Amino acid sequence: MARVLIIDDDEGFCYTLSAVVQNAGHEAFCTHTLKEGLERASTEPVDVVYLDVMMPDGNGLDLLPKIKETASKPEVIICTSQGDSKGAELAIKIGAWDYVQKPSSILEMTLPLLRALQYRKEKQARKITIALKREEIIGSSPRLMTCLDLLTRAANSEANVLIEGETGTGKELLARAIHNNSSRAYKNFVVVDCAALPETLVESLLFGHLRGAYTGADKSREGLIEQAEGGTLFLDEVGELPLSVQKTFLRTLQERRFRPIGGNKELIADFRLVSATNRDLDEMVKGGQFRKDLLFRLRAFTIDVPPLRERCEDIKELTIYRTTRLCEQYGTEIKGFSPDFFEAFTAHDWPGNVRELFNALERALAAAQHESVLCPYHLPPYIRVKMARNSLAEAVEGRQNPQCKAVSGTSFPPIKDFREALIAEGERKYLEDLLSLTRGNINESCRISGLGRARLYGLMKRYNIFRLSDSAESNLKPE
Repeated sequence: MARVLIIDDDEGFCYTLSAVVQNAGHEAFCTHTLKEGLERASTEPVDVVYLDVMMPDGNGLDLLPKIKETASKPEVIICTSQGDSKGAELAIKIGAWDYVQKPSSILEMTLPLLRALQYRKEKQARKITIALKREEIIGSSPRLMTCLDLLTRAANSEANVLIEGETGTGKELLARAIHNNSSRAYKNFVVVDCAALPETLVESLLFGHLRGAYTGADKSREGLIEQAEGGTLFLDEVGELPLSVQKTFLRTLQERRFRPIGGNKELIADFRLVSATNRDLDEMVKGGQFRKDLLFRLRAFTIDVPPLRERCEDIKELTIYRTTRLCEQYGTEIKGFSPDFFEAFTAHDWPGNVRELFNALERALAAAQHESVLCPYHLPPYIRVKMARNSLAEAVEGRQNPQCKAVSGTSFPPIKDFREALIAEGERKYLEDLLSLTRGNINESCRISGLGRARLYGLMKRYNIFRLSDSAESNLKPE
C-alpha cells in the first residue's frame, strides 16, 4: 500500500481524489497549504505527491525541488486548473513525474499515479549502489542531483544525448562524465567545438580526407569521427554546425557509415554521440537554421543543466573546492573566508554561471596575495558595485516599507501589529544566523541562545526554518 500526499487548497478536489486513491488500495492524506505539505513530506514517508500550482501561500513549482529532496524522495504529479505550457515544461525539467490539468476524468488523474508507483517499485527493486565518477561536478543541490540521476541513466545506455544549458554551466564536464561512466570509457573522448570550425574545412575535419582530395591536401588525414572510433564524439555548441554539413552528418548517424573526402570507400562509424548547446534549437528549426530531423536524432536523451542561480546551495561548496585547487596550483597556503564573502557570492546572480564564479575566485586570490582570509574587498569591482547597489536599494526599501508609511488611516498598521511584525522578522533572522553559526548543532544553538530545545524547535516550526542556507547537508526537521 502506497502513501499519497495531496497538497491542494480545493477541499472538494482533495475529497474526491482521496476517495479515488483509497479505492485503489492506497492511503491518502491532504494538506491545504505549501507549508503544511512540506512539513508532512519532511516528517512522514510519502510515495507520491499531488501538488497544486496556485496555492494560498505560494507557487507549487517552487516547492517541488524541496519535496523531491525529502527523505522519501517521492514522485510528484503537478495538477492545476490553469493550463500553462511553460509551467508544464518547467515542472518536467525540475523533476515532476507528470503534469495534469484540472478538471480531468478519474482515469486521467489516477493513471499517472499508477505509472509513478510502478516506476517507483521497479526503481527500488533494481536499486544498486553505483559510484558515479563525478570528477569536477561539485554540489549536492536538488537540481544538480536530478541532473546527475539523468547522467547516470544516460551513461548506462547507447542513446544520443543532448545537454542543454546556459554558457558556463559545465556542459562539457557532464559530457565527460557520461563517457567516463559508460562502457566506452576506455576509448577516446573527442571534443568538437562547432563554433570554432572553419566552414570551409568542417567536412574535412569531421570526416577526414585523402591525399590530393583538394588543393593543399598534401597528405591523408583522419577525421574527428574516425578518432572517436569505439569512444564518444562530443559536439560542443552543436547549434553552430553549418547547415551544409548537417545533412551529411545526419546520414552518418543514420547509417553509421561515412566517406572521407576524396575517398570511394565507406568506413564504419562506431561512436557514441553527445552534443551540447546553449541555444534554443527548436526556435532555430522554426527559423530554418537547424534541421528538424537532425534535432530528433540528437535528443534521444536530454539533460537540462540548471544555471548557478537555481542551485545556490552549491555556491559555498564550489567556492571552497575551487579555492583549494587554486591555492594548491599556486603553491600558497589555503585561504579562509570572511562571513560576508559568502554573503556576497550568494547575493550575486552569476549570469556567467560556474565559469564566472571560478574566474571571480581567481581574481580574488590574485588580489589577496599573501593575506590568509578572503573578503569582499578582494572580489572583482563589478561584483562589489552590485553589492553596494543592492545594499542601497534595501536601505531605500526599508525606509519606504508600507508598514512605516504614513498613508491613509485604513492602510497604516496599529502599533501592536507593527511591533509584532518587527519582532517576528527579528526572531526569524536571529534563528537563521544562529543555526548558520552552529551549522545546525541544536545543543550548541540552545547553549548560545539560552533557549530550551522545545522552544527552539517551536520557533523553527513557526518561521518555517527547515534547512540551513549554508549547508546542503543539514536538514533540520522540527519535532
